[in-house]
Amino acid sequence: MKRFFVEEIIVNEGTCSITGPEAKHISKVLRMRSGDRLTLIDRKGTRFLALITSVGQREVLVALEKSLPKPSPSPIEITLCQAMIKPRQMDHIIQKTSELGVDCILPFSSKRTVVSLSKDRLANKISHWREIAQNSTKQSDRGTPVKIRSVVYFNELMAKWKDENALKVILWEEEKAKDLKSLLSGSSPLRKFVGVVGPEGGFIQQEVELARDAGFISVSLGSRILRSETAAITVVAIAQYEWGDLSLGKS
Repeated sequence: MKRFFVEEIIVNEGTCSITGPEAKHISKVLRMRSGDRLTLIDRKGTRFLALITSVGQREVLVALEKSLPKPSPSPIEITLCQAMIKPRQMDHIIQKTSELGVDCILPFSSKRTVVSLSKDRLANKISHWREIAQNSTKQSDRGTPVKIRSVVYFNELMAKWKDENALKVILWEEEKAKDLKSLLSGSSPLRKFVGVVGPEGGFIQQEVELARDAGFISVSLGSRILRSETAAITVVAIAQYEWGDLSLGKS
């Protein structure tokens, strides 16, 4: 069943209007017609089985046939704190970690961050990321889109998480004593996991110390040096594998 997204499902005598890019995708790309059925999802995770009643160039009307259950959430709430990197790679992170079930992505700027955007361009970029997240919600059938926050500086990021009760890790290529796999497999599962991934040039020593002061554990992903986008996807996948829902839930 094809899934389509609206900001909010507003029921008007059992019908709902789909406009914008989703309406165009239904009418022009998929060429769906009256009588076809689809799944309609909104930002709150509400979903309905719907029947198309009319297809126009700018609006598709559907009749809401029945409410559908939301997918079960992961046992672990994952936040990815990701340093700003090149646009294409950042898009890739948003898409793939969204598919893997990350709950929140918090972009930040650190000492070795090379990507810098004006206020207007940054607002456009965040809107673009949220569109990617929306598409990933449909593709992976997750309950709600990943939350994408505004960009902050690294020190602000550390201040935000300092008093949070969560397992908090920062990936650091110079870490020689702890690795993420051993840390997760040797710890009792917590409800929240926060992973911090740096830019292409990594973190400076002072940033790692600041993170440790905020309760983060510096960890390695092994002997390989991974690109920032690869590390981000890896840390989310490992957290979901160890504590989350990358299984059928059977004992």
